[in-house]
Amino acid sequence: MAFEGLSERLQEFTRKLRGKARITEQDLNDMLREVKLALLEADVNYKVVKEFIGNIHDKALGQDVLKSLTPGQQVIKIVKDELVDLLGGNDSKINFNPNQNEPTIIMMVGLQGSGKTTTCGKIANLLRKQGKKPLMVACDVYRPAAIKQLQVIGSELNIPVYANENEKNVVKIAKQAKEVAISKLCDVILVDTAGRLQIDETLMNELKELKNNIHPDEILLVVDSMIGQEAVNVAKKFNDELSIDGMVLTKLDGDTRGGAALSIKKITGKPIKFIGTGEKLNEIEEFHPDRMASRILGMGDVLSIIEKAEEQFDIEEAEKLEKKLKKNKALDLNDYLAQIKQVRKMGSFSSIMKMIPGMGKYSEYVDDKEFDKIEAMISSMTNEERTNPKILNASRRIRISKGSGTQVSDINKFMKSFELTQDMVKKVKKGKMNPQMKKMMKSMNLDNISEDQLEEIERKFKNK
Repeated sequence: MAFEGLSERLQEFTRKLRGKARITEQDLNDMLREVKLALLEADVNYKVVKEFIGNIHDKALGQDVLKSLTPGQQVIKIVKDELVDLLGGNDSKINFNPNQNEPTIIMMVGLQGSGKTTTCGKIANLLRKQGKKPLMVACDVYRPAAIKQLQVIGSELNIPVYANENEKNVVKIAKQAKEVAISKLCDVILVDTAGRLQIDETLMNELKELKNNIHPDEILLVVDSMIGQEAVNVAKKFNDELSIDGMVLTKLDGDTRGGAALSIKKITGKPIKFIGTGEKLNEIEEFHPDRMASRILGMGDVLSIIEKAEEQFDIEEAEKLEKKLKKNKALDLNDYLAQIKQVRKMGSFSSIMKMIPGMGKYSEYVDDKEFDKIEAMISSMTNEERTNPKILNASRRIRISKGSGTQVSDINKFMKSFELTQDMVKKVKKGKMNPQMKKMMKSMNLDNISEDQLEEIERKFKNK
């Protein structure tokens, strides 16, 4: 994730605070100096850093925090609150057209190479899952294959795309698309506009003309997180010219320093509405400042895990496993494979671990390629072997290793791990946990989840 380095430094800061029964002003200053360096290294705007550190310092001293019985926890809460504020404070949603007879028009803008066309497809896909009927419009008439790219994305998602390859006037194309949307009963139009390698007068004039003619309900700027602090400058220029409504940060899963996300709202005054978390067309999330702050501080993001599970999990598979466990039947390799496939729909195992409170520090030890091996090994077994793994003798394991392209030692290692999983499931079901499991549960920072988040988690489970 983009905040990897910053997250490690901030988590180290909060660990130091938790370990202290008393904190002096000098302790606070020393630790805040480290936070300041971490933010600057993450490419956060220096004015934003100065204000952020100043706010934490003043609030920590101004509330007699250092004299309280739990100063560490109180300072951590101040840091989190300031981080949430820096990221935007409240969630910001799409401004849908209140007139139900008119489709909502979302105009996608950004520089060439920011991932605008792909993001157009991702947002269309996300809105469809929320019950909307989107139409994508190809208004990038300059970049070679831009129209074809959007059509391919539309075909893959089974979402309609309007394009007129014989027309170069983007205003005419957009107006034609609106008529098509109304005839097809589409309630959202996403207009994919042209980009440039840099901001110039020609680009802005075309976008202004399009805006003045189609009157979009929402103008979303797509920004590449990997360009660092320059992303903030790009956002400021687009906002000055077009008065954007919000931003989409792409490539936040990449090896970036994350400074753009922490600076962009403060500098432009415009909220981040979506973040791209991968290359696949379902790898986009609505942006929640409080959840992102929790992730950065290593407090996890339980709500996002629940939402991903709600979206991706097969209810029938889950109920089938639940019934099996209720009957005290052992977990077999068919169940294990089904669960791996279910979880992988939510994203990589390492990214999911980062969302679990206290487990982010272990994510670096998780290699998703190992799960590819496990799937290959189980898929190379007969149904009898999956149902009753105890029959896996040496000759069977040699056959499976050849069929899955793995070593016998890999199979031995996996089977030992699977047996431990079976044992753990039994113990959890009976309410018996060994000291190591209890220690792991205790290490999870569940006490740092806010009351509002706990209430929302409880509400989600009650609705099931």
